[in-house]
Amino acid sequence: MLMATAYVLPIKTAAALFPLLALLLLLPTAVVLYRRHGVMSRGRALSLYGFLYYSLTAFCMTIVPLPKQTADMCQRFAMVAHPQWMPGNTFRDIWKEADHKVGLNALVLQNPAVAGTVFNLLLLLPLGVFLRYHFRRSLRATAAIGFAVSLSFELTQWTGVWGLYTCPYRLFDVDDLIVNTAGAMAGWLLTGPVARMLPTLETLDGRALAARPVPFGRRLTALVVDVAGYVVASVFTAAVMTYQGGSAPTWMLVGIFVAWFVLLPLATGATPGKRLLLLKLVADDGGPLVPWRLALRALLIGALVMPFLAGLFLAALTLLNEPYPSGLFATVRDSGTQGAAAVLMALSPVQLLAVLVGFSLTVVCVRKTLRHPDRLAPHDRISGIRNATLPHRRAARAAARTGDGTAAGAAAGAAAGTADGTADGTADGRVDRPTGPLADRPAPVAVARAAEGAPAAAPGRPVATMATMATTGPGPAETRRSAANSR
Repeated sequence: MLMATAYVLPIKTAAALFPLLALLLLLPTAVVLYRRHGVMSRGRALSLYGFLYYSLTAFCMTIVPLPKQTADMCQRFAMVAHPQWMPGNTFRDIWKEADHKVGLNALVLQNPAVAGTVFNLLLLLPLGVFLRYHFRRSLRATAAIGFAVSLSFELTQWTGVWGLYTCPYRLFDVDDLIVNTAGAMAGWLLTGPVARMLPTLETLDGRALAARPVPFGRRLTALVVDVAGYVVASVFTAAVMTYQGGSAPTWMLVGIFVAWFVLLPLATGATPGKRLLLLKLVADDGGPLVPWRLALRALLIGALVMPFLAGLFLAALTLLNEPYPSGLFATVRDSGTQGAAAVLMALSPVQLLAVLVGFSLTVVCVRKTLRHPDRLAPHDRISGIRNATLPHRRAARAAARTGDGTAAGAAAGAAAGTADGTADGTADGRVDRPTGPLADRPAPVAVARAAEGAPAAAPGRPVATMATMATTGPGPAETRRSAANSR
């Protein structure tokens, strides 16, 4: 019972830290997944965040509870000051804890040394599961990674949490390295039968891309990166001008906004955020990007996003510059909703209105975007400029291995649920056969074009125009020859 209670505190600690860590890692995680796989499917996101929570829990298990730092700490933990380098010492501990008695209860059921060994075996067993199912690692790689992770845990304990304590408070035991590594390998072996019954993460990614070639989350992540980059650039420029004895004029902020959202897309076809997320801007008519359409699109984005950000910025400045921030925050802590009302009362009517208007516009924009069949935002529809995808890393590697553009289409078609890879996913999630000029084109190529960024056909827009805007893929004749060769 005492040992089980000792494991509860690390689990609670990990549960308390996980939401904050997940929030901090959300943006970089989304960027990595979209660049590598083109989509952040639910299965992959759940698997990745499950691995993050497990990693945090396993780390807390090795250091929590933290002892209180006292003058006699090294004397209290003198028995664990030196590492235990003798393999097999665990069996000696089991025999010692059994009081040299032979029996099921003494040797197994009621033996704390056995319970500790089983815990060490189970500690890295989920690591083997994740390494095989999520990261597709081999048994040899799993053993090496399991040993490295176990060694990091043991070194953390031996160094007193890397110098946080003057002496170690837990034992560095070579048997723990052996048992932990064996646990990771056991997890890898046990995952085999289960993994064969579950769809691969690549299959889930392919289904999501077939339904939505340009995922809403990918565009939203690019917008968040762009807005954050614009804010950082503006703050940095204002700080430099203030340091030189001047002040940041209003036109400077407008100039940075125009350069970021109009001039850079005009010159390169994408904003920095879209370039990072492997997106580009294309015109509905298939022609080049024109300045007035980009300016209209940027103006609409600014109208939807900037009032909300400006209101939050002004609110933060108000709270920081008020002469009574400590008393205000104490009121928030003590009185809950009444304190929150006090914070709102500290804002001027203009600042509060800016926050409410910006928030309302953002909610309306998101709602209209999600309800649109092609997930087009209002600024996309009004300006006539939409997003298209560039090949993500996994699709680019697949195309490089095959030497043509048909591999991505076949993979996407197979992932969409057909055995021969002949599914055709449209932008609104329906599976239809192509018509018109594309009727004689093999279906895998149509999926490849959708997966690699061909925008969906808009009302009144010819399908042939949609095909010319695909970022990669061979022409009709080359497609027929590649499909014939593959068959």
